[in-house]
Amino acid sequence: MSDARRIIVGLLLLWLSLPLIAAVSFPPLTGRVVDQAGLLDASTAKKLETQLQAHEVATTNQLVVVILKDLQGLAIEDYGYQLGRAWGIGQKGENNGVLLIVVPSLRKVRIEVGYGLEGVLTDALSANIIQTVILPSFREENFNQGIAVGVDAIIQALGGQYRFNSPQNQSTELPPWWVIFFIPLIFLRRFGMGGLYGHHGGSRRGGGFGGGGGGFGGGGASGGW
Repeated sequence: MSDARRIIVGLLLLWLSLPLIAAVSFPPLTGRVVDQAGLLDASTAKKLETQLQAHEVATTNQLVVVILKDLQGLAIEDYGYQLGRAWGIGQKGENNGVLLIVVPSLRKVRIEVGYGLEGVLTDALSANIIQTVILPSFREENFNQGIAVGVDAIIQALGGQYRFNSPQNQSTELPPWWVIFFIPLIFLRRFGMGGLYGHHGGSRRGGGFGGGGGGFGGGGASGGW
């Protein structure tokens, strides 16, 4: 198939998928740790809740750990920023929210960064944290440790204290036609067309914790193990 035909097919698939994307639902926001998959032990979950609450009190940044059963057929990048918007993680006007998303069944992880923190927790920093801090533990199936050290690294990065680790063997290069395929998604994220993606079933509050109305535009990084 020629590059031109691949581009056309890719764009057609994208636009045909929009009605399916609109049907996505989000879990209720029940706390700073939302573990739908039952991945974390009780001790780790409690420690993370305390740590994330203390970080928010000290900085107003809202960091939430989300462990999902699935992504309802979406790419983790699309689900992630829409989840951040649906929950309103981060303070309104500051947009200082971060999601650490883990999907064990798909072996995927993502750091989703709100608008206001993209200059601090950059895409490069997020990718480095995933590849060199989180994934080594995940590959050994030590998910409690991987999430705990990942949260530590994210908080360090938000405070300007994180230092790049030497990257392991990894390849993030995409064929040129895939880059063009994702251009419409970038526009959807950046220019306020998120209304095409439904928020059905979601809840912004629960368990005494709620988002402050922060915004997301697709900043961050993803990885798999």
